[in-house]
Amino acid sequence: MQDPTGLAARTFVPDRPSGAPPVLLVHSFGSDGESDWVATGVAGALKDAGRTVVVPDLPGHGASPAPRTAAEAGAPEIAKSLVAALDAALGDAGAAGGEFDVVGYSLGARIAWELPAAAPGRVRRTVLGGLNPGEPFEALDIEALHRAVADGAEPGDPFTAMIAGMVRSQGEGAAGLATCVEGLRATPFAGGEWSGTVPPLFVVGADDVMTKGIERIVEVVDGARLETVSGGHFEVLGGGLFQRTVLTALEQ
Repeated sequence: MQDPTGLAARTFVPDRPSGAPPVLLVHSFGSDGESDWVATGVAGALKDAGRTVVVPDLPGHGASPAPRTAAEAGAPEIAKSLVAALDAALGDAGAAGGEFDVVGYSLGARIAWELPAAAPGRVRRTVLGGLNPGEPFEALDIEALHRAVADGAEPGDPFTAMIAGMVRSQGEGAAGLATCVEGLRATPFAGGEWSGTVPPLFVVGADDVMTKGIERIVEVVDGARLETVSGGHFEVLGGGLFQRTVLTALEQ
């Protein structure tokens, strides 16, 4: 089955399937599926546990094409694209359209929040790692970001300058990533009612300042749990405790 979104995705099929639903892994901002999920061993651990694993690159990241407009890069639209990419990856196995689990980290967790609405009745268990309880891109000067990418003009705002540095590090992909930021900024995360059938598990690093205040999101989701693992925001994914937490959560 051809993926209509054009998103690049890696698929890992176990030698001994457990019979449990496939797992969709959604990576963080400025990264890709290989760096967040394959290199850290998370995808391999899930495959060894008998799970089929689909690891896409978000629009404008990794090997996936950039969105043509900011409207295509809003969080709900990206979630729909991920569902299409998942079904395309699972098509040959006849599993397209069925139930799946999802694990997202940082931006990936923010997009994972939208997946139950994008695929009603299909999302089983959800792990939201490193989720910022607010919308960091709301504080960003989007025009200054685009100027920084286009002609190298350094933004006066320190936060915008930091994001511009991350975006420009993508080289030829910088303009597309800036378009993603614009789309995400226009669809800010606010938490609220969870649209899935099973409450999510939130996982944060003990030293992760980017997740400060996540308790207010967890508290309004009936049945949701919060677990803390060691490390800061950029260290959690490579930690064995995070990997074990994901495996345990998806086994239940």
